Amino acid sequence: MRIDFRPLLTLAALAGCAALHAGTVSVVTSFPKELTQAYKTAFEKANPSIKLEILNKSTTAGVAYVREMPAGQRPDVFWASAPDAFEVLVNGKLLEPIAALANPSVPKTVGSYPLNEASGMYLGQALGGYGLMWNTRYLSANKLPAPAEWSDLTKPIYFSHVALSSPSRSGTTHLTVETILQGEGWDKGWSELLQITGNSAAITERSFGVPDGVNNGQFGIGMVIDFFGLAGKYSGFPVEFAYPSVTAMVPANIALIAGAKNAEEARKFIAFSLSKEGQQLLVAPQISRLPVLPPEQLKMPAGFPNAYEVARRTKVKFDADLSATRYNVVSSLFDQTITFRHKELKAATKAIHGAEAALARKPHAEAAALIKRARSLAFTPLVSASMVADKAFLTMFAANKKDAEANKRITGLEGDWSGKALENYNQARSLAEQAEALLK
Repeated sequence: MRIDFRPLLTLAALAGCAALHAGTVSVVTSFPKELTQAYKTAFEKANPSIKLEILNKSTTAGVAYVREMPAGQRPDVFWASAPDAFEVLVNGKLLEPIAALANPSVPKTVGSYPLNEASGMYLGQALGGYGLMWNTRYLSANKLPAPAEWSDLTKPIYFSHVALSSPSRSGTTHLTVETILQGEGWDKGWSELLQITGNSAAITERSFGVPDGVNNGQFGIGMVIDFFGLAGKYSGFPVEFAYPSVTAMVPANIALIAGAKNAEEARKFIAFSLSKEGQQLLVAPQISRLPVLPPEQLKMPAGFPNAYEVARRTKVKFDADLSATRYNVVSSLFDQTITFRHKELKAATKAIHGAEAALARKPHAEAAALIKRARSLAFTPLVSASMVADKAFLTMFAANKKDAEANKRITGLEGDWSGKALENYNQARSLAEQAEALLK
């Protein structure tokens, strides 16, 4: 008589798998290794029976990963800068309430912005503002002034000296773009973004590529979340960072994922991240993040920004619900008209700068009209403020990936945007070159 051991082996394998997951907290995060390693080391030292597993993904990829995993197999914690990404997870019923884990010493708001989600679905763990970092040696060598406002980056002197990432690749870049759109209004904000990106040297693959490039002198100026600039500065690189007047101070959040494998251990990590010990880790030079605990409760580096003071000075009252509602539209429009058409946008921008410089030396009515038309073609968004306010349009972009009809319409629309952008930029370049020829 033969005994079939396969069921027993299967049970043993399952038991081994469960044992592997027991005491392990899986954290999906877009944060850099310098930050996650510091938390892993400190948390595991304080909790020897628990291991921290870091799953580093961009915010967009992280949201998709959580959505795709079945309940019971999902990671435990979602930890990222973009509040609109957390709203996407809330709307998908993918988070568990954690209000009981909130640190009572943390203020209720930063400026007018709530630090914790109203029903406790996610909690603010650090604070982030959006601004400009620059390499002081690079600017000195190229005889460039330090920028103070986003609008400065539209000036011809900064052509090919600027870098940023894409909102579809980086949650922090998405927040930077949304801050400009909310601070300036949709049409003016997009016009400014098109001019800045037309001036940029590169649209990097990941947000980390921008500060790395500024730190090492590859780029002169980067559009970044504050901790990238501050970490470079306090780590000894020749860089500075400043908040423009159109900025926002919003929480970087932490949440417990619904259907997580190890929810109880995950709650311990969340509580640790909000404790005084966890908050103190944020101000280490290589991390340089702004804590949610007030500065007077921590040991702060000399000259380190006070997030609550910055928030009082900002002009933007950031609306996370608005950002979440048009999240996919903003990302798609940016990619189709900027990321994938950067070469043509940059060429048009260079031609416009050249024609305008010639016009400044020699007034010419016909050339001026050509340049005005070129600017309109290159720097006017293909989606208007009224279109992006249309609920049916937004609903289509928010549709589930399995909705074949919606996907077909979106793909068609994106193709139209890409084609129209190419046509506009090439025409803008041609008109600018015609204008400059008239001025010779």
